[in-house]
Amino acid sequence: MSVAEVRQAADQKMHKSIDSLRTSLSRIRTGRPTPAILDHVQVDYYGSMVPISQVANVTLLDARTLGVSPWEKSMAQPIDKAIRESDLGLNPSMVGELIRVPMPPLSEERRRELTKVVKGEAEHAKVAVRNLRREANDQLKKMLKDKTISEDDERRAQDEIQKLTDRCILEIDKILAAKEQEIMTV
Repeated sequence: MSVAEVRQAADQKMHKSIDSLRTSLSRIRTGRPTPAILDHVQVDYYGSMVPISQVANVTLLDARTLGVSPWEKSMAQPIDKAIRESDLGLNPSMVGELIRVPMPPLSEERRRELTKVVKGEAEHAKVAVRNLRREANDQLKKMLKDKTISEDDERRAQDEIQKLTDRCILEIDKILAAKEQEIMTV
């Protein structure tokens, strides 16, 4: 494995950590509803648990309401039950075949709790990026020990990996600040 391959692998893994953070933050509810909120809710579909998006169409009906249209009429009740029992605190109502999911406004206290959750998610992403930096540096040290690279090359590569880490952590901080702003906006 070359220095360039170590650097490229670290870069790819760090960006995957950032993408994972974005995905997990998209599931955290803010003042505005988004269909992604229901992505992690699982429904019993003929004996197997599947995400709602695989058995229904989730849309935004208006500024405060999601609409869930099951593809099969028989799935309306299980979807309604799954949304009620989820940890989201939502109370759906059935209107014919359409399930309306009104999003209650967030209280100030709940907004503060959500910012703590968001900060925790961002911290997990930072830890993951730092662990990837450590792994890359360990690979470089092993290459130096095996005498496949020089000390200068190792030092240069470690500096580049540190710069990559700093950029990724800065990007995580930007994502965190934007999400906090979104949550605290009434």
